[in-house]
Amino acid sequence: MILQRLKVFLDSHQVKFVVVTHSAAYTALEIAALARIPGKEIAKTVILKADGKMIMAVLPASHMADFTSLRELTGTHHIELANEYTFKNLFPECEVGAMPPFGNLFNIDVYVSEALAEDEMIAFNAGTHKELVKMTYRDFVQMVQPKVGKFSFPKHYSIAREPWDLE
Repeated sequence: MILQRLKVFLDSHQVKFVVVTHSAAYTALEIAALARIPGKEIAKTVILKADGKMIMAVLPASHMADFTSLRELTGTHHIELANEYTFKNLFPECEVGAMPPFGNLFNIDVYVSEALAEDEMIAFNAGTHKELVKMTYRDFVQMVQPKVGKFSFPKHYSIAREPWDLE
């Protein structure tokens, strides 16, 4: 499965990480509660269609995405959530909805909310709804080389742009 592939990839780059096992959970905030990790440190992975091309957006579980900011960051005109059935074949080793934020392993562009950089550590699904990988944000950015920008805000914050709750 993808967890073994991810472990080999991280080990080959001498990255320190921890695998956390928990009971099945399907939303990023549920996972945060089960793993006892603050929601802002859980990186949720969302697959989007940007002008018809699949991209990966990674943001804190406790945040929402601003599609206007994402369009500006990606330089595209139209962004929408991708239907799980249209992208599940891109991640054959993963349970649907549990993709790790390593788009580089799947040949998908990755966009990361700068809000994730506020904490030293991040955690994310490891391809299943029962396992997380926890590692430093710095190592994650070095390994993935994502485009980082401001496109998310805390769920309790309100803006007059197109906020979409990606949970």
